[in-house]
Amino acid sequence: MKMIILLGTVLVYSLAVQAQFSKANLQASGLTCSMCSKAVKVALEKVTFVKEVKVDIKKQEYNILFKENSDVNFDGLKKAVEDAGFSVASLKVTGNFSSLEIQKDKHITIDGKTFHFLNGFNRQLNGENTITIVDKSFLSEKDFKKQFSATKMGCLKTGKAQNCCEKDGLSADTRVYHVII
Repeated sequence: MKMIILLGTVLVYSLAVQAQFSKANLQASGLTCSMCSKAVKVALEKVTFVKEVKVDIKKQEYNILFKENSDVNFDGLKKAVEDAGFSVASLKVTGNFSSLEIQKDKHITIDGKTFHFLNGFNRQLNGENTITIVDKSFLSEKDFKKQFSATKMGCLKTGKAQNCCEKDGLSADTRVYHVII
């Protein structure tokens, strides 16, 4: 009986830290015309987990809908934009969360990816929530400097686990996405 309760507790806990990312809002920089916008749109549509891309040319934004139950790779989105000749100025991703406890400067695995929350302060995410990826290659240089000053952890600069991450059990060079709520 104790084993069943223990397994049930583990199962509930493992489900509690899962999320399905459903959509994203990506701003690209370096666009100068509608042909540039189209080049980025076409590149994003070729990404395997992307279902649909809608463009707001005035804001240089791409509203991306992900395929259901797909493995979303944020670096894949960034690579598609860079392969089109541009860069990412902002990436906000939306997921459906269930009782996800977050704290500032803690690493959490969500949907198989490691996230380092730069804010949150004992917050619980339930339902649909949007997080902003603030890694160096997902922001303008100015915005990254602002985020970099918010923490002393070295992993923000590299996007990979550093000595500061060992306390959370991460192995060296684990990919870490730095996010804010």
